[in-house]
Amino acid sequence: MTLFQAIVIAIIEGLTEFLPVSSTGHMILASSLMGIHEDEFVKSFEVVIQLGAILAVLALYYKRFLVSFEIYLKLFVAFLPTGVIGLLAYKSIKAYLFNPTTVSISLIVGGVVLILLDRWTEKKESRYVELEHISYTDALKIGFIQCISMIPGVSRSAATIFGGVYAGFNRMQAAEFSFLLAIPTMFAASGYDILKNHETILNGNLNTLLIGALVAFLVAIVAVKGFVSFLTKYGFKHFGYYRIALGILFLLYAYNSGLQLTAD
Repeated sequence: MTLFQAIVIAIIEGLTEFLPVSSTGHMILASSLMGIHEDEFVKSFEVVIQLGAILAVLALYYKRFLVSFEIYLKLFVAFLPTGVIGLLAYKSIKAYLFNPTTVSISLIVGGVVLILLDRWTEKKESRYVELEHISYTDALKIGFIQCISMIPGVSRSAATIFGGVYAGFNRMQAAEFSFLLAIPTMFAASGYDILKNHETILNGNLNTLLIGALVAFLVAIVAVKGFVSFLTKYGFKHFGYYRIALGILFLLYAYNSGLQLTAD
């Protein structure tokens, strides 16, 4: 992976981490298009630079964590299913599902779900006045639904937004809870990846990793603000159309160019 390729991947991560379009899926597809060999360092790079994007949420939403200790407890409960299942399924997911075929199909299916979700939430009112008022049971429901996003291309953001709406939030509350839940989820995922692959990371280009994280941080700040504004005006359906179009186009491109569609 060259520095230029790393910056491109980091920009994609920052733009897509909090949008319901799958940042992991976009990075896998972009890596395939640029001919980046998915070795252990590249796979770890794609996970670890998410820390940069997560820090953007901390910078933008830090006041939310100062309002009530209750939000910490609700986020912890929502994180638990992914933490446990992710730990057990980590090796299998990374070995068998990190490939363009899985991503493309997941993008298309998820796009259909987002279009349906947009219709469902058009006039939906929240059962909760504030995010921290959500029940522990509903927080746990969101956590289990988030587990689906371990399949590349599904999108953690899309899964948790869907879970939030299902649990009783309106559109904006579901999006904000998704932002906040990303913090423990992605810190855990990145931390576990660093722990498991620290030798690969240290023996690789550490400067590339740090630059990637910084770029992802700066781009994510802009992306989060833009997403909130876009969601208020247009809802989810346009993200659904985009996902479907991207998934179909990539499958066609891969078929016509002979691009490898399965994991190495």
